[in-house]
Amino acid sequence: MKRDEVGDLLTFLAVVEERSFTRAAAKLGTSQSAVSHTMRRLEERLDIRLLTRTTRSVSPTEAGRKLAATLEPAFADIETQLDRLNDYRDKVTGTLRITATRTAAEFILLPVCNRLLREHPELNIEISVEARMVDLVAEGFDAGVRLGEHVEKDMVAVPIGPDLKMVVAGSPDYLEQNGVPQTPHDLTDHNCINLRMPTSGGLYAWEFAEDGREFNVRVEGQFTSNVANLIIQSAINGAGLCCLPNDTMKEALSSGQLVPVLEEWCPYFPGFHLYYPSRRQHSAAFKLFLDALRESGVASGSLERGEE
Repeated sequence: MKRDEVGDLLTFLAVVEERSFTRAAAKLGTSQSAVSHTMRRLEERLDIRLLTRTTRSVSPTEAGRKLAATLEPAFADIETQLDRLNDYRDKVTGTLRITATRTAAEFILLPVCNRLLREHPELNIEISVEARMVDLVAEGFDAGVRLGEHVEKDMVAVPIGPDLKMVVAGSPDYLEQNGVPQTPHDLTDHNCINLRMPTSGGLYAWEFAEDGREFNVRVEGQFTSNVANLIIQSAINGAGLCCLPNDTMKEALSSGQLVPVLEEWCPYFPGFHLYYPSRRQHSAAFKLFLDALRESGVASGSLERGEE
């Protein structure tokens, strides 16, 4: 059945119900002549008279009454089924898959996800912790969370955390015994804990800036790890200085177990961003998740890179 044929049948039902072209036209929001034309077209297409017209009234023929009796429950059932779709507007279902770094997963995503899961029992969320950059489309993820500087330019990126900075820190005992470095170049005289990058496998070169000029310092020390928590604990135990993002060392710094040094040399950089492919239709679950991030205060806006 063609789209205009459905419209013609609905017009027919309105005429049968109102027993008037004029009242049917008012009900449908169209003109009396348009209704009359539609009925002539329908009768010609079916090759049968459906309405008896007089100067005062319009009534269905026997064929018209049978057709109306068939159409009324059919359209009523369609309307009922459409109304039932409203239930799904309040009931979010499906599975949401997100890839994130460990820090972002634990401190940013998990609180939001726990709340959503309590409020929406039919929603499933999977968080895959990965250090490497993930091809979202190829690996079936709805979104990912990475530092802003690592997000590809063709992705839509939404900040979900403040800007971060690398912090050089050591335990009070270590600094008392070995002194406080005054410039990054003094690090050559210190035992520094190296971070093995989980993506490239190389050692992280500590990053600094002076008067807007950025530079790196390669450090040496006795201990190396690719796990931030091990590096922090080693620094607390006095093994040397460490250099990690401030959010990673928040607890150790606030408790005084680690003391920051070289603070004026450490620049800020873009924090965590939720990123996802542009120009795609997102599920209700994804829209709910993004709204929840915004409501929680961690999503501060969007950088729609590549999205029209």
